[in-house]
Amino acid sequence: MATIAERGLDGLTMAGLGREVGMSSGHLLYYFRSKDELLLQTLEWSEGRLGDERRGLLARPGTARQRLDAYIDLYVPDGPRDPHWILWLEVWNRSQNADAGARVRQAAIEGAWHRDLVAILAEGVSRGEFRPVDADRFASRLRALLDGFSVHVAVGLPGTGRNQVLGHVREFVDDSLMRT
Repeated sequence: MATIAERGLDGLTMAGLGREVGMSSGHLLYYFRSKDELLLQTLEWSEGRLGDERRGLLARPGTARQRLDAYIDLYVPDGPRDPHWILWLEVWNRSQNADAGARVRQAAIEGAWHRDLVAILAEGVSRGEFRPVDADRFASRLRALLDGFSVHVAVGLPGTGRNQVLGHVREFVDDSLMRT
């Protein structure tokens, strides 16, 4: 993950990665078949760890808004070149040429984030913390906002630091979801 984040997939050779992890490039190709498969499996591994962290945060006691804020904090990159987000950028970049199986795997990862967000929103609506919204539709829009801002943070666009983005997203949530 660190090597992909540092060099990007185009700057990665199987021989170079093999040297870093103490394996031959042949062994790596045996297990991963291609750099694209290596990338997708690395993303799945990273998302597995992040998914565990997300589920732990979301299981904590508190309000739906507190859980939503925790979700957003976990979603937004820590800063430019965040390794997790660099993996996503690499996967999205290669998605246009990916086979159907790879697209299904990517959709499964994104689906887990979506389901967790829908659950938070539905809970907030049912408890009266949030305005009545279609949780699935609102989650799609909020994730699109988060993805757009997160890409800006991950690539280091000026004026889109993590704290600014979190402020924008929280303002959007306040304006569109919170009861007045």
